[in-house]
Amino acid sequence: MRFEISKVLDAIEGRVCTDPSLARAVVDLAEVIRWQDLDGGRPASLLRLGMVIDALSRQLEEDSVPVYAIVHRALLSDADLTSNERMVVRRWADDGLVEVLDQPGDRMLEVADLLGLPVLSRVRFDGLGGRWPWLGQAGRVLAPVPGAGGPVFIAHVGGGQTPASGSRSPAGAKLLARQWRCPEPGCALFGGGGGGGAFADLARVDRAPAGQPPPTLRNGVPSCPRHGARLGDAGPRPRTAVLAVRIGGLVRRRFVLTETQPVLVGRAPDATGGVVLGQWLNDEARRWISRNHVRFELRVGEVIVTDTSTNGSGVRPGGSMAEPDRIPLAPQQSRVVGEGDLVELYPGVQIGRADKVTSDAKFSPTSVMAEAPTMAMRLPRP
Repeated sequence: MRFEISKVLDAIEGRVCTDPSLARAVVDLAEVIRWQDLDGGRPASLLRLGMVIDALSRQLEEDSVPVYAIVHRALLSDADLTSNERMVVRRWADDGLVEVLDQPGDRMLEVADLLGLPVLSRVRFDGLGGRWPWLGQAGRVLAPVPGAGGPVFIAHVGGGQTPASGSRSPAGAKLLARQWRCPEPGCALFGGGGGGGAFADLARVDRAPAGQPPPTLRNGVPSCPRHGARLGDAGPRPRTAVLAVRIGGLVRRRFVLTETQPVLVGRAPDATGGVVLGQWLNDEARRWISRNHVRFELRVGEVIVTDTSTNGSGVRPGGSMAEPDRIPLAPQQSRVVGEGDLVELYPGVQIGRADKVTSDAKFSPTSVMAEAPTMAMRLPRP
């Protein structure tokens, strides 16, 4: 059972991040782990975060949906969590995958405001509408509650039950246009990598400027939310483009493209940071799609695709599925990807800009809880 729980925690780890381009909602981990009615289990369980992430994926009809988690420092030593769970949260903190704070306060709402993200919470933020006007918008604050087969969302305000992302606030747009450096050595959020904690030697995150979280504003001054130190302005943040992979009609994952780091996509790319498609492909698609099938680059704000495969690819201008509109892309050929264009590696396997690619298939996304032992949770019966 311990091994199975470790596997599901590893799967959940792949769905937490502080990257403004990838996060889809904000949560307070200290709140989530104590929603005991979700599974009828222990007073606190990290597995409940996985249940909420699965609910978010179902609601958005999209796989691999990451959340931005705020973590109270007291959680790192919370006796209601198992020693393994505490170790996992510490590793996330050291890797900069979550934001650890001594006094979280309104940081969850600040992040939601700066990034234009919905909040997943049962807290009623009465009286805060003056500071955060969007709290009154439908779908911006949703409460996960028990449902048949897992959590479902109900809206605190408004009529929508789908998490609604808004526009980044003017302050958020300004902060995210710059890159920042924390004076504290080894800062996991605004430094060069791991956070210098117990798992610093194992840190897997090399914090790129484009993936930095938003600073907190203290009296209008950009500051490190973890250390409270004033941040130094390290220049313009690199340009980015967010692309999405759709396979069989379902958006499987998003990835970020920068001008300094091209991304290989294929069955099982060799390069670090490559996008692996193999787990979602049928046998025929695996035979057609090369290990390194296409390479995406960002040049002066334009997305360039280069076919690096054996069998070639295609581009569907404007997302048109009409076969006469498909433009073949031969091996080693490059092309600019237009705003609404789709790069097609194989029929039903497409990549395009994330804001233009949506799911059109009605089936369940991959669950991060697939490896969870059944005795670890008791879901309500339909």
